[in-house]
Amino acid sequence: MPSPDTQPLPIDLLGAIDALRKQRNAVILAHYYQEPDIQDIADYIGDSLQLARAAQKTTADVILFCGVHFMAETAKILNPTRTVLIPDMAAGCSLADACPAPLLARMKAKNPDHKVVSYINCSAAVKAISDIICTSSNAERVVASFPADQPLIFAPDRNLGGYIAKKMNRPMLLWPGTCMVHETFSERRMIELKLKNPGSRIVAHPECEPSLLEKADFIGSTSALLDFVVKDPATTFIVATEPGILHQMQKSAPSKLLIPLPGIDETCACNECPHMKRNTLEKMYLALRDMQPELLMGEELRLAAKKPLDAMLALG
Repeated sequence: MPSPDTQPLPIDLLGAIDALRKQRNAVILAHYYQEPDIQDIADYIGDSLQLARAAQKTTADVILFCGVHFMAETAKILNPTRTVLIPDMAAGCSLADACPAPLLARMKAKNPDHKVVSYINCSAAVKAISDIICTSSNAERVVASFPADQPLIFAPDRNLGGYIAKKMNRPMLLWPGTCMVHETFSERRMIELKLKNPGSRIVAHPECEPSLLEKADFIGSTSALLDFVVKDPATTFIVATEPGILHQMQKSAPSKLLIPLPGIDETCACNECPHMKRNTLEKMYLALRDMQPELLMGEELRLAAKKPLDAMLALG
């Protein structure tokens, strides 16, 4: 018999994944930034908040999380008794990497009167030293849950934090992290596309740089952008977020023209998240076949990271 590493891949990967999903009693969660084939085979598709809730509610024995590492960590934090798999353990996050827990702890120690609000795009270790977690969907609600005179640290995304601070007129100490995808969008190309497409609407994720957000017609989380494109009467949209979302946008609004905003370097696919794109159908199949790579976490860290997640989820 050939070893698992040398067994040929099945010709029908989608069918093989579906068979293994039933055999393992597995649920497949996929972020909007995954490749279309992965989105189409997933049981649940969503942004960080939607997938966190799906992970919390699942009754499956196995969670296959098609996203990046911090998302799989979140699933494990909320589901300690379930096996959490990720197709590629190297699928990281530039934003999470930009905020090492020891450095955030140092900032927290220097500002002991501050509460820490951390964007869900962070490691379990950062969650563990935070007071509450937020997503781009609920960041405003989370910040508003604190008294107006409570000083806050917002980590790790300075653009999301700055956007919320400005919108709410509430100064916060901002950790200087950014998303490698959203900071590379071209303001020049945004202006050019707007001029070439009169009547178009610019929709942008709040992780984008402030100069781009100032020109956007609508700013929101990934799921909010999708909802806006579907419901708005405009027929053309310039989309300033990771282009994986265009698959669901086009399925939900097939008659509309969707233009992904290019990055500054138009010779590369810099507006695509290389970490999200590490996940493939082949890796999904192997993960379910071999039950690896598995996301493991110590119980002390899990419990500490769960507390601020629970605080967020309790807000509804």
